[in-house]
Amino acid sequence: MVEVKRKQGESVEGMVRRFSSRIRRTKKLTYVKKAKFRQKPKSKTIRRQEALRRKKTRERKEYLRKTGVLKEAPRGYDRRKRR
Repeated sequence: MVEVKRKQGESVEGMVRRFSSRIRRTKKLTYVKKAKFRQKPKSKTIRRQEALRRKKTRERKEYLRKTGVLKEAPRGYDRRKRR
Protein backbone atom coordinates (compact mmCIF):
# COMPACT_ATOMS: atom_id res chain seq x y z
CA MET A 1 0.00 0.00 0.00
CA VAL A 2 1.37 3.38 -0.98
CA GLU A 3 1.00 6.02 1.68
CA VAL A 4 1.77 9.72 1.26
CA LYS A 5 1.51 12.30 4.01
CA ARG A 6 1.23 15.96 3.24
CA LYS A 7 4.42 17.85 4.00
CA GLN A 8 4.32 21.18 5.75
CA GLY A 9 3.65 23.97 3.26
CA GLU A 10 3.00 21.49 0.42
CA SER A 11 0.04 22.06 -1.86
CA VAL A 12 -2.56 19.38 -2.48
CA GLU A 13 -1.52 19.20 -6.15
CA GLY A 14 2.09 18.55 -5.12
CA MET A 15 1.01 15.78 -2.79
CA VAL A 16 -1.12 14.18 -5.52
CA ARG A 17 1.82 14.41 -7.95
CA ARG A 18 4.08 12.68 -5.41
CA PHE A 19 1.45 10.00 -4.82
CA SER A 20 1.06 9.40 -8.57
CA SER A 21 4.80 9.06 -9.10
CA ARG A 22 5.07 6.55 -6.25
CA ILE A 23 2.21 4.50 -7.70
CA ARG A 24 3.99 4.52 -11.08
CA ARG A 25 7.25 3.36 -9.47
CA THR A 26 5.58 0.43 -7.68
CA LYS A 27 3.85 -0.60 -10.96
CA LYS A 28 0.67 -1.49 -9.10
CA LEU A 29 -1.43 0.37 -11.64
CA THR A 30 -0.12 -1.75 -14.51
CA TYR A 31 -1.09 -4.94 -12.65
CA VAL A 32 -4.58 -3.59 -12.04
CA LYS A 33 -5.00 -2.60 -15.69
CA LYS A 34 -3.82 -6.03 -16.87
CA ALA A 35 -6.17 -7.80 -14.46
CA LYS A 36 -9.10 -5.73 -15.71
CA PHE A 37 -8.96 -7.31 -19.18
CA ARG A 38 -7.77 -10.77 -18.15
CA GLN A 39 -9.87 -13.60 -19.53
CA LYS A 40 -10.38 -16.89 -17.81
CA PRO A 41 -8.62 -19.70 -19.69
CA LYS A 42 -10.96 -22.00 -21.63
CA SER A 43 -11.24 -25.65 -20.73
CA LYS A 44 -9.91 -28.36 -23.04
CA THR A 45 -13.43 -29.48 -23.93
CA ILE A 46 -14.50 -26.02 -25.04
CA ARG A 47 -11.31 -25.53 -27.08
CA ARG A 48 -11.89 -28.87 -28.83
CA GLN A 49 -15.52 -28.01 -29.56
CA GLU A 50 -14.49 -24.66 -31.07
CA ALA A 51 -11.82 -26.36 -33.19
CA LEU A 52 -14.36 -28.90 -34.46
CA ARG A 53 -16.82 -26.11 -35.27
CA ARG A 54 -14.15 -24.25 -37.26
CA LYS A 55 -13.19 -27.46 -39.09
CA LYS A 56 -16.82 -28.20 -40.03
CA THR A 57 -17.34 -24.64 -41.28
CA ARG A 58 -14.15 -24.82 -43.36
CA GLU A 59 -15.19 -28.17 -44.88
CA ARG A 60 -18.70 -26.89 -45.60
CA LYS A 61 -17.36 -23.79 -47.39
CA GLU A 62 -14.94 -25.91 -49.40
CA TYR A 63 -17.79 -28.20 -50.47
CA LEU A 64 -19.96 -25.24 -51.50
CA ARG A 65 -17.06 -23.76 -53.51
CA LYS A 66 -16.48 -27.06 -55.31
CA THR A 67 -20.17 -27.44 -56.20
CA GLY A 68 -20.28 -23.85 -57.46
CA VAL A 69 -22.87 -22.59 -54.98
CA LEU A 70 -20.37 -20.32 -53.27
CA LYS A 71 -18.22 -18.03 -55.39
CA GLU A 72 -14.53 -18.18 -54.74
CA ALA A 73 -13.06 -15.15 -53.07
CA PRO A 74 -10.49 -13.33 -55.24
CA ARG A 75 -6.83 -13.86 -54.38
CA GLY A 76 -5.61 -11.60 -51.60
CA TYR A 77 -9.18 -10.82 -50.56
CA ASP A 78 -9.42 -9.32 -47.11
CA ARG A 79 -12.69 -8.52 -45.35
CA ARG A 80 -11.19 -5.53 -43.58
CA LYS A 81 -10.71 -2.33 -45.48
CA ARG A 82 -7.12 -1.22 -45.70
CA ARG A 83 -6.39 2.47 -45.44
